[in-house]
Amino acid sequence: MYYLLKLRKILLYDKLYIFIFLLIVLISFIRLNIKKESIYSNKTNTVEGIILKSKIIDNKLQLEIKSKEKLLVNYYIKNNEKINLSLGDKIKVFGTFTIPAKNTDKYLFNYKKYLERNNIYYIVKAYKIEKISSNKNIILSIKQLIINRISNRYLYTFILGDKSYIDKNVLRSYQENSISHLFAISGMHISLLAEIINKLLKKLKIIEENRFKITSIFLIIYLLLVGLSPSILRGVLFYILFTLNKVYYFYIKPINLYLFIVSISLLINPNFIYDVGFQYSYIISISLILKSNYLLSNNYIFSLLKTSIISFIVSIPITLYNFYQINILSIIYNLLYVPLISIIIFPLTLLVFIYKPLTPLYELLIYILENTSLFISKINILKISFIRLPTIVYIIYIVLIMLFIFYNKKIFIYIFLLLLTIHIFIPYINNNSFIEYIDVGQGDSAIIHTNKKTILIDTGGNSNNDNSLFYDVLSPVLKSRIGNNIDYLILTHGDFDHIGEAINLVENFKVKKVIFNCGKFNDLENNIIKLLNKKNIKYYQCIKELNISNNKLYFLQTSLYNNENDNSNVIYIELNNYKFLFMGDAGIEKEKDILNKYNIPNIDVLKVGHHGSKTSSSKIFINEINPKYSIISVGKNNKYGHPEKQVLSNLKYSKIYRTDQKGSIMFNIRNNKLQVETYSP
Repeated sequence: MYYLLKLRKILLYDKLYIFIFLLIVLISFIRLNIKKESIYSNKTNTVEGIILKSKIIDNKLQLEIKSKEKLLVNYYIKNNEKINLSLGDKIKVFGTFTIPAKNTDKYLFNYKKYLERNNIYYIVKAYKIEKISSNKNIILSIKQLIINRISNRYLYTFILGDKSYIDKNVLRSYQENSISHLFAISGMHISLLAEIINKLLKKLKIIEENRFKITSIFLIIYLLLVGLSPSILRGVLFYILFTLNKVYYFYIKPINLYLFIVSISLLINPNFIYDVGFQYSYIISISLILKSNYLLSNNYIFSLLKTSIISFIVSIPITLYNFYQINILSIIYNLLYVPLISIIIFPLTLLVFIYKPLTPLYELLIYILENTSLFISKINILKISFIRLPTIVYIIYIVLIMLFIFYNKKIFIYIFLLLLTIHIFIPYINNNSFIEYIDVGQGDSAIIHTNKKTILIDTGGNSNNDNSLFYDVLSPVLKSRIGNNIDYLILTHGDFDHIGEAINLVENFKVKKVIFNCGKFNDLENNIIKLLNKKNIKYYQCIKELNISNNKLYFLQTSLYNNENDNSNVIYIELNNYKFLFMGDAGIEKEKDILNKYNIPNIDVLKVGHHGSKTSSSKIFINEINPKYSIISVGKNNKYGHPEKQVLSNLKYSKIYRTDQKGSIMFNIRNNKLQVETYSP
């Protein structure tokens, strides 16, 4: 009893928690700056390891294995091949070791860094997998039994924390509606799970202290089953420490427990600090703790509304830093979806796992959930885009919000809202000129920003038709650079690899005017025109020039050709006396006609025609225009063999930048000087 009283006295000392927190932050900073290197290399071709994770999507088996370090393994299943592998099995993998690709634009998701922060440095493309021995790990055996019983993709999500089985378009809709946090196992799910266990134990007349111990053990086992993700770890730690505080009457302040939980999380893995889920959960948690009195209400809806508003405000800096857009309607959406998921769907998930005949009801609710989310995600009212600014701006945002939360002085929130308003209007007052050739794989897309106006030339197009190019590349690049407004969308011609994402773009961005090339419209162009008419967006065809404030875009029209490529819009523009030429897919015949009709020597930057195909960029044309820089927009290891050796030879006196090698290529014009930035994959 004496030692317990002594411990209570120590635990009531506020500065102890601040000291521990600052010490762990310092240790974490040191750990994060210790450079780690893989023990493998791209010469490695075999490895043995234990299967930690496994899933099959279409004909692709994806494994995470633990060897001397963790590895990702991808294996394409052959026809009629049976895969008899379980979690915990020891296997031998034969394959090619490759370093994960980096982001090919400054503000895109960096997959390589993401894996490195999870201690994964290589991906293995396997051609053969041999099973050495069966599973001997109890935790992995339990997890495999759970997987074998799962009959619905949302059971993976709500029981094992794996969202990868949910349709990508549905997942994007959750993100667009700012409700994706509800699909990560977090404090809400852990609290509900703990409450269910507690009530069952209470019915068995087990005393409170023992209920706490049994529930805590269960939650720790569950944590080991699903993995140490930041949100689940936070939920478990919150339950254990807050309940411990209550059961043993330590009277530790909630804010001190919060600091201790953050410290434990960073001690376990300092890389959590980079995890968006960690950032969301902890900044929202501290805000709700500090505003707990404000949230008290006898009216559940009113209390939920206040919680939703605070959560929305404090999450704005993280949302803007990572996704460049906020959706103000998400405050209302959370009022609908929080009860639906926390009170109905998640508890039903546990029941369906135990009693499968409830599956049809569960599927009906999931159908309603997905389709309502897809529907409201198309509502663009009160979706506001923000360009990406230096990191210090977002830190200032967080500081202002925290000052408001701590001191409850409205001046801080007024300053925050003022800065946010200025942030919105930066694209309209930004006089800087730049041209970015976006890495869209085997296709074309380029942004021109000058005199506060934005022009997009082509959109690229993904032949897989899964919208990933638009949502994973084009949309975030555009939002981070220029916001949500496009003054002119210029479509060079009707090929899918140039305009395949135009419909997605028009649906999701504020496009003011669209310009087509000369010639007949194909089916894809006609579908775009139908959408433009529906949205009352003006469009033009076969124009000769376009005035952009003090600049002009010249469309080098020659004659009408019998093929789509030669009918490409060829665009010439001068920015601060630097000459840029965009060739679309124009071929050698049109190049000859351009030379006969126009005088365009000494081009500074040439967007090479037709991705470096031998049908374009003749030696005569290149020698005449004499480009200083040449940009080839081309997909890595493309099936066409672009760019051709002959074209590269024709461009030998030019500095060549290829998107497959350099990623997106940015030309900034600052102080009348041309500066080049690249983002090699």
